[in-house]
Amino acid sequence: MFAVVEIAGQQYKVAKSDKLYVPKMDSEIGAKVKIDKVLLVGDEKKTTIGAPYITGASVEAKVLGHMQDDKVTVFKKKKRKGYRVRRGHRQQYTQIEVTKV
Repeated sequence: MFAVVEIAGQQYKVAKSDKLYVPKMDSEIGAKVKIDKVLLVGDEKKTTIGAPYITGASVEAKVLGHMQDDKVTVFKKKKRKGYRVRRGHRQQYTQIEVTKV
């Protein structure tokens, strides 16, 4: 059985015991998270599509940890103008494991 869920504006295809990285959530490590925005649920026999979400369907997950991605450096320059800007960014993620679909 699998499901397509929406987390922070992004769609993920999940099944039981899948581990995935999602944008940072405000949850403690080891906490259970319930995701109600289920767009599609399917198995070998039947598929249910929501309009836009399926009422009563949910996916439960466990928070495994919080981490940061590698640093991305943004450098802007205009030649012969003396304009240089250097900025950096590190995206923060939460790793979750799906426990129930």
